[in-house]
Amino acid sequence: MLIIRPITTTDYPALMQCAEASGYGFTSLPINEDLLRRRIQHSQASFNASVTSPGQESYLLVAVDSDSGQVVGTTAIEATVGLDVPFYNYHLSTVTHASRQLGVHNTVKVLTLGSQYTGETELCSLFLLPKWRQGVNGRLLSKSRFLLMADHRQRFADVAFAEMRGVSDEQGNSPFWQWLKEHFFSIDFTYADYLTGIGRKGFIADLMPKLPIYVNLLSKEAQAVIGKVHTNTRPALQLLEQEGFCCRGYVDIFDAGPSVECDVRNIETVRHSQRYSVDIGEHSSQQHYLISNCQLAGFRAVAAPIAITAQGQAMMTADVAVALNVKMGDEVRLVAQS
Repeated sequence: MLIIRPITTTDYPALMQCAEASGYGFTSLPINEDLLRRRIQHSQASFNASVTSPGQESYLLVAVDSDSGQVVGTTAIEATVGLDVPFYNYHLSTVTHASRQLGVHNTVKVLTLGSQYTGETELCSLFLLPKWRQGVNGRLLSKSRFLLMADHRQRFADVAFAEMRGVSDEQGNSPFWQWLKEHFFSIDFTYADYLTGIGRKGFIADLMPKLPIYVNLLSKEAQAVIGKVHTNTRPALQLLEQEGFCCRGYVDIFDAGPSVECDVRNIETVRHSQRYSVDIGEHSSQQHYLISNCQLAGFRAVAAPIAITAQGQAMMTADVAVALNVKMGDEVRLVAQS
């Protein structure tokens, strides 16, 4: 059984392992000891803070194998972005150039630099070690964030978004960045991505073109990957799309991967999950649920079969109750697995 819980200081080696295994283009997990340790400390402080409205809190979760105790994955929620340092993106839109006198009418795509998601909640750092990408593990890790958000709405913005990793090869070469590099930056994609991951984003404002970029002036290779996702990212994107997330034309400034967004109230798991009182005992139900314990600093989430009793309680076995750290009469939030 996988258990999702807040990260602790002792989880640092496992977090670094995830960072090293995540590969190029995974901006939110840079291979940097100081930064990762600070992320853990910031997460611990956020989980223990008293919050009435979203600020600069960061909630970092890990997936733990209940048998071995091994940390096998991670994910995070940034309560807001862009309040301390700018959070840039491109907006892909259409403009028209027309002359009635000449009978000419052309429509072209343009990329405009902006900071659309300032103040919104970001879902990030979703990563499972390859061996564990099976069954409901990925679904549990992704949706556990929404169970947490449903119980603690005051901690998050009205809109949640996620940046999807764009197209790059095994060496970290991005066709989109290659065009930007040749004309504006003169640094490799992997280095630019790393600088962003450790918070050194000043070079973006210094070097990024301020005027809209006409897409038809980009290389064919760069044009072809705008709004496309990395092969390894497709399952994560599909999970978010099933939750109601969609792309509204915003793409990453480095690899042109799409950003997807959803009003938190309309996220499927937030809408359809419900609270139940806990009953502990044996049952024969085969209906599996994603379940969280409604706590914050002591947050736990698992996937397990649950029986809803005639009294409207969530009947679970003792081992599930232990994994969730709940006792008889406590409340849990659950949503049926589709």
